[in-house]
Amino acid sequence: MEFQQEIRGFLMSRRARITPEQAGLPFVGGNRRVTGLRREEVAMLAGLSVEYYTRIERGQLGGASESVLDAVARALQLDDDERAHLYDLARSVAPGTSRRRPRPTSPITASVQQVLDSMSVPAVVQNGRLDVLAANDLGRALYADLFPAGKQPPNFARYVFLDPRAEAFYDDLEEAKNLLVAILRATAGRDPLDKQVSELIGELSTRSTDFSTRWAKHNVRLHTRGRKVVHHPVVGTMELAYDDFALPGDPHVTITTWTAAPGTPSADALTLLATWAETQKQPQTTSDDARRIRPRHT
Repeated sequence: MEFQQEIRGFLMSRRARITPEQAGLPFVGGNRRVTGLRREEVAMLAGLSVEYYTRIERGQLGGASESVLDAVARALQLDDDERAHLYDLARSVAPGTSRRRPRPTSPITASVQQVLDSMSVPAVVQNGRLDVLAANDLGRALYADLFPAGKQPPNFARYVFLDPRAEAFYDDLEEAKNLLVAILRATAGRDPLDKQVSELIGELSTRSTDFSTRWAKHNVRLHTRGRKVVHHPVVGTMELAYDDFALPGDPHVTITTWTAAPGTPSADALTLLATWAETQKQPQTTSDDARRIRPRHT
C-alpha cells in the first residue's frame, strides 16, 4: 500500500461526506463542483493555510504536530476510530520512523488456550487481520463453517466475502461486510508494510468486486463490542452480544466472546449449541450402536 495514496484517499473521502451546512458554514449561492467540503473550507475550519492543508491531503503528513492532526480531525468531524486511523497514518510517514515494525511473538500459549477452554461461552482469539488463531469448542461450534481442514488459519473476511454459506449465517450480511472491511482498513493503517495484511487485501480485491467497492470507501472501525443476529444451521437463530478483550503484548490480538441475555431463546440456543459441540467430539458410532441407542416408540 502506498502511504501517500492511503492518506489522500482517506482525507478526501472524509471531506466528501460533510456538507457546508453540516460544518456550520454559511450558504453561498451558485453551483458547487463537489458535494462535500472544498479543501479551502477544511483549511479554514482547521485554522491552517490552504497550501499546508493541500500538502497534507496529498499525503505529506509526516512531521505534522499533534495540534495540527487534532485540528484536521475536528474540521472533518472524525469519530474516535477515524481519529486513531489518522494518527496511525501520520506515524507511518513520520521522519525517522522505522518502516519495518517487529512482529510480536504469538500470544497463543497453552495458558491462553486453557483460558479459552475454561469459558462457558463461545470464544476465539483473533488478530487485526481477522485470522482465528485459537478457539474453544463452543467457538468452533458457533462458526462451524469457518473451520474446514486447511493450511491457512480460518479468516472472517474470507468467510464473509468468499464463502456463500455466510449469506445464510448472518442476519445482516451488509453490516458484517462493512464492519470487517473497516477493521481491515484500520489494521492496514497501523502497519501499511505488513505483508500478510497486504496479501489478504489483494486476494479479496481480486476475488470479490463487492470487497473492492467497499474498500474504496476508506471507512475505518475498531472491533470492540456490539450485537449481531446469526442463523446457526443446527440450533437456529441467536441474538448475541460480542466483546473483545486484548491480550497482553499486542492490543490488536483479542479474545472475542459471544453471550446471550439470560432467560432468552438465544440463551437456550447457546445451551443447545454446547450439547451439540460435545457430540462433535465423540467418536462416530457404528450402525449397530446407533440402532441400540435409538429410542423405541410405543
